[in-house]
Amino acid sequence: MSLDASTSVRAEEADEAASDSITEPRNHRTQNNTSQALSVRFDNVCRAFPGKNSNEPHVVLKDITLDVVPGEVLAILGPSGSGKSTLLRAASGLDAPTRGTVLIDGTPVNGIDDRCAVAFQEPRLLPWQNIHKNVELGLPQGTPKAEAQERVRRLLELVELDDYAHLRPREVSGGMAQRTSLARALARRPGVLLLDEPFGALDALTRLKMQDLLLQVHEAHPTTVLLVTHDVDEALQLADRIVVLGRKPRETAASVAHVFTVPGDRPRNRSDEQLGRMRLTLLSGLGVDTHRH
Repeated sequence: MSLDASTSVRAEEADEAASDSITEPRNHRTQNNTSQALSVRFDNVCRAFPGKNSNEPHVVLKDITLDVVPGEVLAILGPSGSGKSTLLRAASGLDAPTRGTVLIDGTPVNGIDDRCAVAFQEPRLLPWQNIHKNVELGLPQGTPKAEAQERVRRLLELVELDDYAHLRPREVSGGMAQRTSLARALARRPGVLLLDEPFGALDALTRLKMQDLLLQVHEAHPTTVLLVTHDVDEALQLADRIVVLGRKPRETAASVAHVFTVPGDRPRNRSDEQLGRMRLTLLSGLGVDTHRH
């Protein structure tokens, strides 16, 4: 079932219940100082790559216009190959749009942007360095030594790794390695934190714990977060809003199909009925038979 296909009666009812949630971005609820958090705007962003077997370009994204307010957590959902990671790369400056502009705090992104930090699905730690040194790598150049040591100490404490700082990546679990990656990303105090399926390789229990940890980290460091995930439940737990990317029939390029505002303050009750109805809506929009889930 495509994003534009007819949905089941249950999904239609869920869509009606969630209709009030399709809104403009709201201000982030965290009461902490959000002065570091920066806005992000995708202005008519398109991305095309050379075609493999023809002169026609392969268009992955088209006409993406989206505003993310400072301090917001925005989850990006979509089928595989719909350009979710490509959108994140454009925001970080690791890639550039074929057309359109990405702006952070009103200023265009032009090359790798030090206002952003990225955490990937793989921790990508240096195996010959210990946990402390790997986090230290995220600090901006020129950070005074005393300040650097204190910042790393606080981050390790925040992600509950202060007792393991001396260990190397091979000596810690996958969840601990991912926590190290998150702390390293936060070390530069980014205005925008880009997370590309950061918990996708973890087991189910560790993944739930990491979701809770991310909420704690965001409470302490309320930066703007763009989170790419395939997990609908993860998006519902973590995000203020959820963007669904999808393709129209007979088109290869994805665009924004739906934007939902998630009801309720975080942390949310995973068994909440309203979230359950929104879950059905999201799954249906992603082409999943909601009678089986």
